[in-house]
Amino acid sequence: MSASVLQRGLPMITSAVAGNQHAAVAKWLLGCSGVVAGIVHVGGVTRLTKSGLSMTDWKPLGSLPPRSDSEWTVEFDRYKQYPEFQQRQSMTLDEFKYIYFWEWGHRMLGRFVGVCFAAPLTYFAVKNKIPKGYYPRMFTLLTMGGTQGLIGWWMVKSGLGEDRRGDRKEIRVSPYRLATHLTMAFSTYSLLLWTGLDLLHPSSRLKSIASSLSKDAIRKLRYIRSGSIGVTTLTAITAISGAFVAGNDAGNAYNTFPLMADQWIPWDDMIDESIQPLYRNIFENTATVQWDHRALAITTASSILGLSTMALSKNFSHLLTPQARRGIIVMTTAGIGQVCLGISTLLLYVPINIAAAHQLGSLALLSSGLYVVHSLRYVSPRVIQSISKSSAMKDVANILPRAGPMMAKSK
Repeated sequence: MSASVLQRGLPMITSAVAGNQHAAVAKWLLGCSGVVAGIVHVGGVTRLTKSGLSMTDWKPLGSLPPRSDSEWTVEFDRYKQYPEFQQRQSMTLDEFKYIYFWEWGHRMLGRFVGVCFAAPLTYFAVKNKIPKGYYPRMFTLLTMGGTQGLIGWWMVKSGLGEDRRGDRKEIRVSPYRLATHLTMAFSTYSLLLWTGLDLLHPSSRLKSIASSLSKDAIRKLRYIRSGSIGVTTLTAITAISGAFVAGNDAGNAYNTFPLMADQWIPWDDMIDESIQPLYRNIFENTATVQWDHRALAITTASSILGLSTMALSKNFSHLLTPQARRGIIVMTTAGIGQVCLGISTLLLYVPINIAAAHQLGSLALLSSGLYVVHSLRYVSPRVIQSISKSSAMKDVANILPRAGPMMAKSK
């Protein structure tokens, strides 16, 4: 095995751009992913401050906020016509301005990232800078961004309907629609991040690393990569389950850990016969939703610890590139931090600052998982298959020159 190739691995982002003709496109996509992360954070705060229903209409191109006292009065009077205000009749105009600006800022950031993506995409396309084969992915990202705006308004409308006016519980948006909105945001972010990392590290570099590995090393590393994919998938599922916790306001119940109502599994509370069909308890019952999120979080954290213990052991660590090794360390640290934030959010009855950090932490954990999987692409099936084909062709090329003289002798 060539130790120097493995030890160098895939260069860091700052050094990977040297001599890379697609570096500008890669940095643009990574920048867009950063803006999307910011939107997710602002969206989380918007939900935590109960600001999401303050704007009762939707304009695709957006609009300026009210500027004069009379405009604010008109906007506030419009808000008063909807069901949520019936539960918040003590709200003052200044309090309304506070929640309005959170929602307005969240929507405008969504439009801002649309411009940040579409304008450079047009420029790079005109200049023929988009790599061959990446146009379908760019179109997918553009479609996902536009669809996200529609999903956002679809979600808001679920809390504005007249059918909600008689609700005894606090009016909030549909947890199903909230989960859909968050899933689309995380999916868009993940595809932006993955594509940006793809363009930073050409596949030729991956083949050179894989070619330096023995069959046993490849087998071991594929265990690590499969485990990383599993952990990252668990992280995504846990984050989506967190959307149902938020949508049902389940974080303000059972504020003890590790027990819930002095039980490991509060069976009596987890099945509400009034919720039909019964499987909806998984998504709508406060106890079930919270227990599911706890179980998924503990499973994810345990899987991360198990994976990192194996990957950083003496039998595996020397086979990792520096980037993969660092990524696993960051993922483990993020996983531990995320568990601590989640428990703190629960025990302290969902304070806004810690709860917002917890949601952002899920994105950080997902990012580190994606980075680890990406940094281990040198043992992905596609790369290994391409190397096998290249080796087979070389063997054939080496045999043919020797076969020629032998055939001549036989004649």
